[in-house]
Amino acid sequence: MVDLVRSHGGNAVAGWWSKIQQHSLGWVTARDGDGLLLGFVNVAWDGGDHAFLIDTKTRGSHQHRGIGTAVVRLAANRARAAGCEWLHVDFEPELRSFYFDACGFRPTDAGLIHLPSTNGC
Repeated sequence: MVDLVRSHGGNAVAGWWSKIQQHSLGWVTARDGDGLLLGFVNVAWDGGDHAFLIDTKTRGSHQHRGIGTAVVRLAANRARAAGCEWLHVDFEPELRSFYFDACGFRPTDAGLIHLPSTNGC
């Protein structure tokens, strides 16, 4: 996973997996014939109707080949099969066409508080 994160300029954080694993409904990976990790998405959930895509990644050298779309599609299908009614995702503006056009998400109203920089409510 560290190699995949670094392949597209990300900053891999030690201990990341052990922190998130307990909050995951599951995760989807894509590998090549040699077992090299090409794509990943974690599906976090609230234990009920809501699932959340987190850390969707495609190896930098393999982007724009449908790998990300395939892992997101499989993640959505598995979340549906687990009884989730809603799948949420947030993303940087440059990924709008990926999530809206390729993956079928729709824009919604949402709210966000950046906790380190505000006192919240």
